Amino acid sequence: MGSKNKLRRFRENETFSNVIQPTRKEVIDGFSLKGNWHTFFNNSNPIVLELGCGKGEYTIALARKNPNINYIGVDIKGARFWRGAKIALEENLTNVAFLRSQIELIDLLFNEQEVSEIWITFPDPQIKYTRTKHRLTNTEFLKKYHHILKPEGFVHLKTDSEFMHGYALGLLHGEGHEIIYAHHDIYKNYHAPEEVTSTQTFYESQYLEKGKPITYIKFKLRY
Repeated sequence: MGSKNKLRRFRENETFSNVIQPTRKEVIDGFSLKGNWHTFFNNSNPIVLELGCGKGEYTIALARKNPNINYIGVDIKGARFWRGAKIALEENLTNVAFLRSQIELIDLLFNEQEVSEIWITFPDPQIKYTRTKHRLTNTEFLKKYHHILKPEGFVHLKTDSEFMHGYALGLLHGEGHEIIYAHHDIYKNYHAPEEVTSTQTFYESQYLEKGKPITYIKFKLRY
């Protein structure tokens, strides 16, 4: 994407009513929507997050199917989720928002037990050992998710990375978390949850065309 196109998208994001872009200082000093997301959506419906939402395809697809649930796509790259934000406005999807922030700040963006579910879709697996702290399913991230999730809340991990799948499974088992469902190739498993197989991102469809397996884990955190 050219720099001019990025700048145009950044400018448009500033005009979108469904895009929130706090500075890091604003988040650390006390984010105004933390614990008050019901005021943004003007309802008290459940909140579901997609972390590392990219273009927002999953966020949009889930929001279309579930109008009584509020969906928030979180990503630091605003030029990417510009597309999802624009589609949501064009389709008048009032249950969608996009939050530009680093995921490491997630526990400063949402209050304790404010979130019902979390989706992590096709994150960077950060394969090198030196990048372990950046994996979105490492222990520190899981603790942050546990803090903002309701006691009955779930986390969903969908990835094309067998490494990420195996790493997450090993960590979850080792720490005693509850694995509700796990499979290394969900499109070859006829019992896979419909919510997982009925929604695909652009890159996911490309992976499938190449015959690459898509893995999925649904789990509940126990700390």
